[in-house]
Amino acid sequence: MWKNFLVAVAGLYVFLCLGCGSPDSVARKVATERPTAPEQRVPEKAAPPDGRPVVAAFGDSLTAGFGAEPGKSFPDFVQRLLDRAGYSYRVFNAGVSGDTTSDGVERMPEVIALSPVIVILEFGGNDGLRGLPVSTTKANLARMIEEMQKAGIKVLLAGMTLPRNYGPEYIASFEKVYIDLADQYKVQRIPFLLDGVGGVRHLMQNDGIHPTAQGNAIVAKTVFRYLEPMLEK
Repeated sequence: MWKNFLVAVAGLYVFLCLGCGSPDSVARKVATERPTAPEQRVPEKAAPPDGRPVVAAFGDSLTAGFGAEPGKSFPDFVQRLLDRAGYSYRVFNAGVSGDTTSDGVERMPEVIALSPVIVILEFGGNDGLRGLPVSTTKANLARMIEEMQKAGIKVLLAGMTLPRNYGPEYIASFEKVYIDLADQYKVQRIPFLLDGVGGVRHLMQNDGIHPTAQGNAIVAKTVFRYLEPMLEK
């Protein structure tokens, strides 16, 4: 009887070892089945805000770079010239194709809200091409200049002209708008934005109105020549 009891105890021990495993194997099983902690991801650092003073290029399709490849509008090239010359400014392109001076007046608060230190003001071409009254163009440009100067913004006024088929009288009165406004408000003026580009076939697109990328690079040099005296190192 005692022998039978010992056999039963031994059998029970074997059963327990087979069913549960040895203490070491149980520990290993627990270790392998324990849920792992979720992977800790290092948060990406946000890009630091661009604190450079803003130069806003505010105008129509000539500013927007209509028809040129992305990154090849004249404001893009102005940015490159600034960087190359060691100036710490950020050029913001606020050009919208098709805009008249009236559209510029409507969008003006958005540009002023950018708190630019300088605005390159380029409007009027679409007014002239549509034959709008010169008085309207002048009044709208004057209003934009006044509001920007009230906000402490320097203005660089881009002078424009029109195709010769618009007649000498209309063209002369149109061009005079920019001369008169520059004198009245004491702002820097680019005599003609497309100087050396307008009318040059390989620098203009097929429409004869908008510069190619190569043309925009030349326009940027013209702009930079009048912009640089307004800058601070």
